[in-house]
Amino acid sequence: MSDLDRLIESMVAMAPTLDRADLARVGYDRLPEVAPLAGRGVVDRAVDAIAGLGPLERLLAEADVTDILVNGPADVWVERGGRLERTSIEFRGDEDVVAMVRRVVSRLGLRIDRASPAVDARLPDGSRLHALIPPATVDGPIVAIRRFVNAVRDLDALVEGGSVTDEGRMILDRVVDERRNVLIAGGTGSGKTTILNVLASAIAHGERIVTIEDAAELSIPGHVVRLEAHPPNVEGSGEITIRSLVRHALRLRPDRLIVGEVRGPEALDMVQALNTGHAGSMSTIHACGCDEAISRLVALAAMAPEHVPGETLVGQVRTAIGCVVVTARTEHGRVVRSIHDRRPEGFVEVYRC
Repeated sequence: MSDLDRLIESMVAMAPTLDRADLARVGYDRLPEVAPLAGRGVVDRAVDAIAGLGPLERLLAEADVTDILVNGPADVWVERGGRLERTSIEFRGDEDVVAMVRRVVSRLGLRIDRASPAVDARLPDGSRLHALIPPATVDGPIVAIRRFVNAVRDLDALVEGGSVTDEGRMILDRVVDERRNVLIAGGTGSGKTTILNVLASAIAHGERIVTIEDAAELSIPGHVVRLEAHPPNVEGSGEITIRSLVRHALRLRPDRLIVGEVRGPEALDMVQALNTGHAGSMSTIHACGCDEAISRLVALAAMAPEHVPGETLVGQVRTAIGCVVVTARTEHGRVVRSIHDRRPEGFVEVYRC
């Protein structure tokens, strides 16, 4: 047994809780007896192994890491500045990867095993963890951690970072001031949530905002009420859906609704809410253009069990959304690719990067 393993075994047996501070205190007390030749750094590794994400903890401490991808115990990648690179980090085996995931999700009332081989969870720092194990995967456990790095705080920072021009900034500023309902569209990792956070942060502090998210990522100043969905617990109960939260949000007297991402039948409730008030609300959707975003919103709303005639649904969607902002991921970074205003003749492109 290695020094690290002996120290972990001793710390688990003697620590009053699995709190990192308690574990570290016990680890330093036990170090001279259990692993006298090991450096003090082994205590940090032991704490990470017991209470955190093991060897991945050092990656979470790096500000420029936006994604951590574990394809196997010896195949760990990160994304920095929009580019993927392989790391030297390794787990000791598949069992260590699975144990890490179980350790994290069990505290959230979630599970992962052969009967339930996939899990989605939000980490304490706001990062999003998604993991799959056999039989859902072929070659062993897979883990993806998406970090929400809110480095861009306002529209000025978007311009400074090259994500939008001064012209685009003025249009976005006007959209917020005019209380247009905004739908932000783009592919995975294109910066939709960042743009949503920036636009929402530009809302006057006197307005009451209710946010609805699958995983709480937004950081908006002012009068904000935050709601978060939750998957079923280990008994299969306790699920809180985005759709139920949208309905609850309407009873909380919001001036504006912010739906982190619309991806299911909650689209119908959101569209109907935007057609009956709550001007200046915002959401994001996975789509690569304005027309695609509107079409997908219609399709998602049609998933609701309430039957709304197709022509009526299309009309409701088109009147609910006042502006579509399309984001894109390029070799130079994430940018606002285009902005589309709703006009009597349809959506008209008013800006293109």
